[in-house]
Amino acid sequence: MGNASSMLTQYDIEEVQEHCNRTFSQQEILSLYQRFCQLDRNGCGFISGEEFLSVPEFAVNPLSQRLLRMIDGLNFKEFVAFLSAFSAHASLQQKVEFIFRVYDSDGNGKVRFNDMLEVLQDLTGPFISEVQRQQVLTRVLEEAGYSKDSSLVQSDFLKILGSSDLKMEVEIPVD
Repeated sequence: MGNASSMLTQYDIEEVQEHCNRTFSQQEILSLYQRFCQLDRNGCGFISGEEFLSVPEFAVNPLSQRLLRMIDGLNFKEFVAFLSAFSAHASLQQKVEFIFRVYDSDGNGKVRFNDMLEVLQDLTGPFISEVQRQQVLTRVLEEAGYSKDSSLVQSDFLKILGSSDLKMEVEIPVD
């Protein structure tokens, strides 16, 4: 595609910065654009899930299938917004919004116990049993003031993360 950075104008860069709440510098946006162009093998201006899977670190991520639903068909601006949650400059709110979208796989704005259990299954694989996962998740929810019957919205995620009573150390019960 030639020199990818020459294809972005100063206006484009500033627009992308604004879109991602200035979590990336102009130089970082230029670097991301070069990477975007490398991933966009057919040059259509969008990245497919298949193209994203060409990134080895992404392909081996235990949440890659969930993330694919979020990224398939992104244009450059959306690509940068997606990646902004991983930036050291992203706010807690941006990170919580991203995490919530990972858990809310059907996009209904609510996360139920089974949604969280599926993510936990993706992350732990066969290393802990289904019963252990349920026990851990139930305990975490209860310590944050919720039950396994709760439907969580995004503000609940923020509350759970900010809960001073929630201990990040969770003991995994042994059968």
